[in-house]
Amino acid sequence: MKTALPLAVDEQAVREALPALDVRRALTAMFRSLASAEAVQPPQTLTLFPNGAGDFIAYLGALGGAKVFGAKLSPYIVTGGKPVITAWTALMSMETGQPLMWCDAGLLTTERTAGTTALAVDQLAREDAKRLAVVGAGAVGLAHLRHVAPLRAWESIRVYSPDLAANDAKRAAVRSADARAEVSESVEACVQDADVVMLCTSSGTPVLPRGALTKPALVTSISTNAANAHEIDPAWLSELDVYCDYRATTPASAGEMKLAAQHGWSPESVKGDLPSLLAGTCAKPGYERHAFFRSIGLGLEDVAIADELYRHLTGRPREAQ
Repeated sequence: MKTALPLAVDEQAVREALPALDVRRALTAMFRSLASAEAVQPPQTLTLFPNGAGDFIAYLGALGGAKVFGAKLSPYIVTGGKPVITAWTALMSMETGQPLMWCDAGLLTTERTAGTTALAVDQLAREDAKRLAVVGAGAVGLAHLRHVAPLRAWESIRVYSPDLAANDAKRAAVRSADARAEVSESVEACVQDADVVMLCTSSGTPVLPRGALTKPALVTSISTNAANAHEIDPAWLSELDVYCDYRATTPASAGEMKLAAQHGWSPESVKGDLPSLLAGTCAKPGYERHAFFRSIGLGLEDVAIADELYRHLTGRPREAQ
């Protein structure tokens, strides 16, 4: 008996396809679809493994224009050392109900995370922003640098990570990502006088001291999928102009937003999100104080970039915009 199987795409095949993917186009179209109710983004769900063995997050989404829906499953597996974190996405047809693709989503997650932050920076940063700071120099940090470098006429780009000073290969990777990039010796030196600070770590606790910023700046944050993970002090939120990727779901999942309720902050304080920013229906920061953008990673981002990959691999045309 012949069995029809979805396209199976491993990490190497994704790596080879990445340069051909238009991440910015795919994400912009997706957030515009969300703004016009042509897409549906349910809350992500966290399922704990028995006996404290870890957890997994399910990221779901339905993209009407592309006529696809799907789910990314991302486990956080506790080990005796560094936790195991993987991600796989199932892409399905909204027309036939059949599976289209099952793909390793590790590299795609990095790209869609950085691409989403880049959309936020383009929408929220001052037009004359000149100083960029990046905290975190792993694959996610370098992807952020790559996506954000073309967005403004940066006069300085500083990068900080605790292990950069002793890691020649990492320092070389930073400089190869952008010739303007300089390695800082401390997080304070990195963010001094910065217009935009991108936090690109897997830390579950704050990495940016509240007093480190020397002028009103845009701070972006991604964090990780450990329970209540956050890269800034939750008590700081009430002093910031807060934006997020999707205000209907982010406050219930972002660690610092959940914890900030203890300090009098409310999700109603969110100024806007990417759908409303792209639709022009919310105010942008005035920079009388710092602005903060929090991305939790949406299932729709995973569906959109998986659809971009699928259409590239199969030669199928994209949906009309």
